Amino acid sequence: MRARFEDRLVAGIQEAVEVEDKITSMPGRRLIAVYPGSFDPLTNGHLDLIERGSRLADELIVAVLKNASKHPLFAVEERLEMIREAASGIANVTADTFDGLLVDYAAKRGANMILRGIRAISDYETELQMALINRRMRPETETVFLMAREEFSFISSRMIKEIITLGGDVAHFVPETVLRRLQAKLISEK
Repeated sequence: MRARFEDRLVAGIQEAVEVEDKITSMPGRRLIAVYPGSFDPLTNGHLDLIERGSRLADELIVAVLKNASKHPLFAVEERLEMIREAASGIANVTADTFDGLLVDYAAKRGANMILRGIRAISDYETELQMALINRRMRPETETVFLMAREEFSFISSRMIKEIITLGGDVAHFVPETVLRRLQAKLISEK
């Protein structure tokens, strides 16, 4: 069993090297990445992935999913503003919205990479399934996983909303601009 796991790991590494070789050997090819999510609200974990992802790609598009089935705390436009404010010092990062299939959006934007963050093993299982489906639908777009830094591995937007609605302090978990918006939102809802 362990030998099969090691064989799969080696094969995965070899495949990643081949993909990297293809991308880097194409003259004039730009690496455009999409980092999708709801970002409701943007957390320091998200911002860390944006900063790290921006170093991997020529252009990083932080794409807010318009999901009518969810009941977001912030409107899509507010989430875009938070991303733009928090990432304003990173030249190659833009914010946009999308609905429908992520691979269709990636194709529309000419993206050849999808960036996803992994906080825990449970994230990996779900993200792997999505990556494999996306690869089947659009093989020219690779999914790249970045592990969350330890200090951000437990942060989620859902937890931030729960903590702040219960009167807790989330200042260490979100950018300052997001904190101000969260506080204003709570005051306006009272």
